[in-house]
Amino acid sequence: MKQKLIAFFKKHPGRAVKARDLAKRLDITSEHEYSSLKALLFSLYEEGFLLREGKRYTLNLFPAENLVTGKLEITRGGFGFVRPDNSRINDIYISGSNLGTAFNGDKVEVSILAVRRSRGKNLEGQITNIVQRKYNELIGTLDKMRSLYFVKPDIMEIHKDIYVLENNLKGAKKGDKVIVGNIVWESPALNPEGEIIEVLGKANTPEIELISIAKEFNLPYKFEDKTLSEAELISDLIPESELAKRIDYRDKTVMTIDPDDAKDYDDALSVERLENRNYSVGIHIADVSHYVTPNTNLDKEAKERGNSVYLVGKVIPMLPEQLSNNICSLVPNQDRLTYTVIIEITPRGKVVDHKIAKTIINSKRRFTYDEVQDIIDSGKGDFFKDVLQLHKFAVILRNKRMKEGSINFFSPEIKFELNDEGIPVRIYQKQIKPSNNLVEEFMLLANQIVSKEVGFPKTHGVIPPFVYRIHDRPDPEKMMDFVKFVKSLGYTIPSVDSLTNIQINALMDKVKGKPEETLINELAIRSMAKAIYSPDNIGHYGLGFSYYSHFTSPIRRYADLIVHRLLFHYTNHGKKKLYTYDLLKETSEHISFTERNAVEAERLSVKMKQISYLRNHIGDEFEGVISGVTYFGIFIKIIENLAEGLIHLRDLEGDFYVFDEKNYSLIGRKTKRTFRLGDKLNVKLVRVDYDRSQIDFTLID
Repeated sequence: MKQKLIAFFKKHPGRAVKARDLAKRLDITSEHEYSSLKALLFSLYEEGFLLREGKRYTLNLFPAENLVTGKLEITRGGFGFVRPDNSRINDIYISGSNLGTAFNGDKVEVSILAVRRSRGKNLEGQITNIVQRKYNELIGTLDKMRSLYFVKPDIMEIHKDIYVLENNLKGAKKGDKVIVGNIVWESPALNPEGEIIEVLGKANTPEIELISIAKEFNLPYKFEDKTLSEAELISDLIPESELAKRIDYRDKTVMTIDPDDAKDYDDALSVERLENRNYSVGIHIADVSHYVTPNTNLDKEAKERGNSVYLVGKVIPMLPEQLSNNICSLVPNQDRLTYTVIIEITPRGKVVDHKIAKTIINSKRRFTYDEVQDIIDSGKGDFFKDVLQLHKFAVILRNKRMKEGSINFFSPEIKFELNDEGIPVRIYQKQIKPSNNLVEEFMLLANQIVSKEVGFPKTHGVIPPFVYRIHDRPDPEKMMDFVKFVKSLGYTIPSVDSLTNIQINALMDKVKGKPEETLINELAIRSMAKAIYSPDNIGHYGLGFSYYSHFTSPIRRYADLIVHRLLFHYTNHGKKKLYTYDLLKETSEHISFTERNAVEAERLSVKMKQISYLRNHIGDEFEGVISGVTYFGIFIKIIENLAEGLIHLRDLEGDFYVFDEKNYSLIGRKTKRTFRLGDKLNVKLVRVDYDRSQIDFTLID
């Protein structure tokens, strides 16, 4: 029986069970056996194999010394949580007094103190050791109080100013944006000390903002000289020997469709009627792999960067401009090398055949999304027959995809109108129109076809190493919280056990155009797993695809460049390996990280521009939605421009408000007035702190 118990708890490490429930599972019916079961459970508890809370037992996941390592995340409230390296252990709460000398993001060692019954199931701990600092250097603004100099870090969660001795200023003056390094912090009772490593310049300028974000996220915003030299040596002349190897599309109508502010064009489309009355659609992708070959400086730096980073008004490209904006960019009226997915599609939109080939194109027209939308709306314009035919197919492909389980998430995108100095003068939400969907559907189709070409077992028998874009099923607990919240807003939605992608889409349709639309979409996306790159294919849950890879953006994503190389290699050399599985796994993990890092940098860039814009709107009133509720206040997202700020608890007058964590609410003790996630409010902007990235509102009754 003891071995059965050990096996059960090892198989269900996160489950807490009572003895009576365990007896049913193990088919124990006699009182004698049940008494033995209880005695054995208590014995395993005393041995430290099990933990006990009330009448429930659960596996003790902690080592004998009760120490756990993990990553620290400090909140605005001054306390933190450690996310353990062991994913089976829940987050560990760390009070402000137990943070020690740890910074936000540090890898730390935690001693477990107790289970915090008052705040759910979180364990409570105390930081006993810093395993690894996240930041060796910090960016911030130099300030002075009396004779003391200190740096206020840009990262809001770095909760301590860094003191700097006068002889370590390196010429920096009050108000300068600086990098502070050689940080020493030996006692939580004192502030950390450091020295100025580099003076970036005057704070609050667009140039310094770019450098600050790049430094904070360790983004290399300058190319190495040897990489630039290599790019400059690449000729834009295409030799006849190369032309002979490719399908020639130069006399066909090929067009690009991109945002009006696009700098590089890595995809193009063409459509033509076939003799059998079907259509041939060409999805043409810049053939970056022809120019960027393995083990060159261009390749090494592209891999290190992982992807381009699109900050507001600026791009930190993956490839030098000579390639990204010139030789590889599918600009109009220039011969360009491409890698093309050619599909044969019936007039009713059924894909009946495909071919993948190296090609050469000469784009006849560079369309913006708005120009294509005008053609869709009016039926007139340049190449209108081709545009309307592509639009018709895109609508059919999209409807089919939705019926088969692709989730139709809406992620609002903010656009900025900047003046000549890079200062935002207008913020607005980008509208998603059918012209956007036109391009998206063909890119999704190409990505799917390429992944199947290599990953489908019938193609090669033994599946060779490849890089897939995968998306795991969502965490049930996160989805449970999402479903509960949606129901609290009055929407009908099935329980997690029976919830399907199609039902999620139905919910997204219901909330369309309502104030809570953005919030519900955001929470749904947060409930999902993160899409990543991997050589192990598990399919893409969000898109509902069994096979999916990234192929269509090799100018800005290293994943696509790798996929181009692998696809061409397997087409021409069979199963012979170009890269080992281990190398592709390491590369996938790296570029998954650089992608997440880029997303965080881009979010910060948007937030900084929102704050820059709002500095000139102190006292203005806005319509907003409650996007977060905490014990210290409520977060408000402005509906018009999606800027997010806080109404502090101290600024909610007329009552004492209590945080109801289970119902995402603050509730007035006397009046019972409730502020709930998703509620619509009118607010006034009262404070903007550019250096600390903080926006404060007050409520307008």
